[in-house]
Amino acid sequence: MDEFAQLGFQVVAVSPDSPDRLKQTIDRHQLSFRLLSDSDMQLSRRLGIAFQLDDATVLKYKNEYKIDLEGASGLTHHQLPVPAVFVVDQSGLVHFAYVNVNFKIRVDPEVLLAAAKALRKQNSADKPGTKVKRSGPGRPPFAPPLSK
Repeated sequence: MDEFAQLGFQVVAVSPDSPDRLKQTIDRHQLSFRLLSDSDMQLSRRLGIAFQLDDATVLKYKNEYKIDLEGASGLTHHQLPVPAVFVVDQSGLVHFAYVNVNFKIRVDPEVLLAAAKALRKQNSADKPGTKVKRSGPGRPPFAPPLSK
């Protein structure tokens, strides 16, 4: 986390758990980064990473894995986000996205750090007051258009 801060990046994690549940998580794990709640799944849906669990899967989570999705989020929507990592600039433009439906496979921290360094290098090359044309729409290809 320190390397990202030294590059001028802020690390923020988003969870489907309720704010009360997140407070417990932050205290228990002594997290050094911001952990925000998306218990209503609005952000996840807007990013195109939310998925719906069927009733049988909700019961399996509760009975076999001892995970109460309704208790965790405080809501009954039965949605979860696909694990994802984004490198976003101050204007909200996505420069790097990693999404993998297999929650056991996470982005290599060195790959994420390289993406942050590349964005930092690109931004430091931009002259103040000069608009630089960026390729792509600024959102990952799986994300629906965001409304303002």
